[in-house]
Amino acid sequence: MLAKIGIALLVVIVAVLGLVAVQPSAYKVVRTAQIAAPPAEIHALINDFHKWEGWSPWAKLDPNMKTTYSGPAAGAGAGYHWVSADDNVGEGQMTIAQSVPAEKVVINLEFIKPFASKSLTEFTVAPAPGGSTVQWAMSGENDFVAKGFMMAMGGMDKAVGADFEKGLAQMKALAEKK
Repeated sequence: MLAKIGIALLVVIVAVLGLVAVQPSAYKVVRTAQIAAPPAEIHALINDFHKWEGWSPWAKLDPNMKTTYSGPAAGAGAGYHWVSADDNVGEGQMTIAQSVPAEKVVINLEFIKPFASKSLTEFTVAPAPGGSTVQWAMSGENDFVAKGFMMAMGGMDKAVGADFEKGLAQMKALAEKK
């Protein structure tokens, strides 16, 4: 009887590992919002990490989080590093890789703790009737362990999509208040 239980357990483990192995490594999460503000104003909120506290969905998760800024105040080369004892926030850093005024900000995002990973985050801002269309996208590759974790979480879209929506809503409120 014990041997049958062991074999069944082994079959389940192999099946789960096989299912994780066939999950796609690449991911992309995209959210879009309409904001009644000109592209230049929205770009300024994204292009300067000092302004992220006003709209970022993660900025206030840990009031004891330590943040440091590096490089220029805004634009290409600007950096932001955070450290938190809260595993929901962890440790990571962002560096603006490209900034096109009133159009785009591309950010290299690196999570250090609790799990190491790298992603590319891109904000695009385009004129639209009554203001602007803002798109927030994040893409990257998951290793085997991350694929398993994301499979358990329901996928990267489910893991961060709601946070993107919250961030865009807070950005909208901030930009439209001006």
